[in-house]
Amino acid sequence: MKKAVFACVALALAASAQAQSVATPLPVKTVSGFVGIGATGGGDKLATAHYTNGDSVNIKAGGGVYFTAGVDFRINQQFSAQTSVNFHIDDQTAENGSLKFQRFPIEALAFYHIDQNWKIGTGLRYVTGAKLSGSGAADIRDVKFDNTLSSVVEAEYMFSPQYSLKVRFVNEKLEAKSNGAEVKANQVGISGNFYF
Repeated sequence: MKKAVFACVALALAASAQAQSVATPLPVKTVSGFVGIGATGGGDKLATAHYTNGDSVNIKAGGGVYFTAGVDFRINQQFSAQTSVNFHIDDQTAENGSLKFQRFPIEALAFYHIDQNWKIGTGLRYVTGAKLSGSGAADIRDVKFDNTLSSVVEAEYMFSPQYSLKVRFVNEKLEAKSNGAEVKANQVGISGNFYF
C-alpha cells in the first residue's frame, strides 16, 4: 500500500512539473544578430543583356540577389523589431561584357509573433546608391537613381532559434536622376536567415 501511495505521489509531482514546464514560456534572447541571403523578382525592365549564342536576359528593377546583416530586438513574447543593411544586385555577365543593377537598402521592421514559429511584420526600406551600369559589349551610360523610401511586408518561419525562412513583398518606385523617369521596382522575395 505504501508503495502504491508513493508511486501515485511521485506521478502527481511529475505531472505537475511537466504542466509547469509547458505553461512557462521559454526564455527569449533580447538582442540577436543575423545574416541572410535571398532572391527577388519583379519590377520594370531596365535593360536586356544579349549573349553571343542568341540568348538574352532582362535586368529588372525589382530583381536580383540580396545579402543582409542586422540586429533583431525582442521586445517581449509578442513583439520584436529588426534593423538591417543590405546589398541588392542583379548582375548578368558574359565573356564580352556585363550589365549590373545594384542598390544599398537600409530597413527597419516591426514584427508580431503569432506563435513560436511564425511572425509577420511591416516597416520601411530606404534605398541608396541605386545604379544601372554596363561594360564591354554591354557598355551603356550609367543610370543613377534618387534615394527612395518604400514599404515592406514580411512573413517569417523560424525552423529553430537560429534558422528561418522569409517571404516578403516590397512596394518600391525609383526615379532616374538624369531625366526624372519613374521606374516601378515592386518585388517579391524569399530568403534564409541565420541568427546568432
